[in-house]
Amino acid sequence: MAWGWVGLGLIAICWPLNWLLPGPRTHLLFFPLWLGLILVLDSLVFQRKGSSLLSRDPTRFAGLFLLSVPLWWFFELLNRRVQNWHYVGGSFTPLEFFCLASLAFSTVIPAVLEASELVSSFLKKPLLQSWKMTVHPALGWGMIGVGLITLALLLLWPRYFFPLLWISPLLIVEGISYMAGYKSLIVYLQRGEWRPVLALFGGVLICAFFWEFWNYWSWPKWVYTVPFFDFLHVFEMPLLGYLGYLPFALTVCSFVHLVQGAMRWPGHYLRLLPEG
Repeated sequence: MAWGWVGLGLIAICWPLNWLLPGPRTHLLFFPLWLGLILVLDSLVFQRKGSSLLSRDPTRFAGLFLLSVPLWWFFELLNRRVQNWHYVGGSFTPLEFFCLASLAFSTVIPAVLEASELVSSFLKKPLLQSWKMTVHPALGWGMIGVGLITLALLLLWPRYFFPLLWISPLLIVEGISYMAGYKSLIVYLQRGEWRPVLALFGGVLICAFFWEFWNYWSWPKWVYTVPFFDFLHVFEMPLLGYLGYLPFALTVCSFVHLVQGAMRWPGHYLRLLPEG
């Protein structure tokens, strides 16, 4: 597809420049580099499925970039307390940092969902069907309650409960979505349908590789300070830190479902199961 070639062009230009130009450069190149990967992934999805996030609804596709900004700023806010990652290099005013960071953060949701749709195109047959989730009527409220409690633990004792940074938002957002009757991952698991979850896991790990790989030789960049597990680094990230990406992918999907339900958008825009 034409947009796939545009994406490859952006990657071919921005990837080497991001690593080789002297001085600060990542703040100028992060967005076009990731836009390039998103367009390539979308093109691959279109070739395999006959439709993609961009081709189904260009307006909603653009909306994913807007949704991504507040979602990742929420995690940045939690990290102010947890201090698991830090940005080094460059010198920006608070306004410059906010604008440049928001532009970079806008690529998170589109990248995760595009990669997940690509992975889903390979999951043709049902998996783990016997693992059906038994759902109590109060499950949604229970998830919200546990999510709030774990969020409080995270904020009170961040050194010991820092992994909850990735768990608490998922419990709260998915619980709200389920209680409101919106599209929900819980409904899939009730049916023993694990492919959407597995697709999200696979998709986010693809993104994780490129996030950490491209970040490693970038400047400015992010680095990690993770208590107890700061060993066996793969690029800047400790190996066990990659586990945090898995619940984050579910949070991304749940957040999109929540917004889609609240806005009463029709149709099934995100498709993590084979069509037909």
